[in-house]
Amino acid sequence: MSETNLPFNEKFCPNNTQASSGEKLRQEWEKSIKNPQEFWAEKAKAIDWFKQWDKVLDDSNPPFYKWFSGGVLNISHNALDRHVKTQRKNKLAYIWEGELGEVKTYTYYQLYREVNRLAKVFKDLGLKKGDRVAFYLPVIPELPIALLATVRVGGIHTVVFSGFSAEALADRINDCEAKILVTADGSYRRGKIIAIKDNADRALQHTPTVEKVIVVKRTCQEIQMKDGRDVWYHDALAQVGANAYVPPEPMQATDPLFILYTSGTTGKP
Repeated sequence: MSETNLPFNEKFCPNNTQASSGEKLRQEWEKSIKNPQEFWAEKAKAIDWFKQWDKVLDDSNPPFYKWFSGGVLNISHNALDRHVKTQRKNKLAYIWEGELGEVKTYTYYQLYREVNRLAKVFKDLGLKKGDRVAFYLPVIPELPIALLATVRVGGIHTVVFSGFSAEALADRINDCEAKILVTADGSYRRGKIIAIKDNADRALQHTPTVEKVIVVKRTCQEIQMKDGRDVWYHDALAQVGANAYVPPEPMQATDPLFILYTSGTTGKP
């Protein structure tokens, strides 16, 4: 037997076959570099716009560039509404499996209805365009629901890792001046129950901007609920009913969507 060196550095792509995914990605990248405005304008056509942009890229004030200035849209609409009008309506949009082995699934339509219900809760609580909402939640379905409900009404959200301390939570709430906090009674982590609401209560002693706290019942442990401030998530949804609808707030493409803080390991986040 003799050794044969294989031509690993050569590409095999016959003329009668499509390019590989890697080759397609390279071609897309080259297009984006050669003519970025034309490239991203074409990509932007894949989503719905309430009003088309005036300019793809406004580079008149570098380094403060603005993409799709003048364009009006809503992320919640694009994540849900445009799909429930199509055959995707009853297809699965979200699959969740909890630490205890429980499984929940949501079709686009089911997710759309839940988001609208929570958006109605937010509106009834006085949340307006530009207001901030903080999430201090474990990885449960209510987290993406709350995110999409916030952007639906024009709010700006910040997600705080549920493992962070009360002090870290308070820092982030105060910095963004959150009006509403969405949290949970607790969470499961490696078989143990983590008292999330207890941490939230300690943080809330130092967060004067928070007016309402919505609490998801996850672990069913006993917690303190402050009258006039705290409300159970399921009770709030029950009050607005199953068929609540909130029109998506028209947002400028340049409006802020969320605030994401650094870890704060080496300094203030």
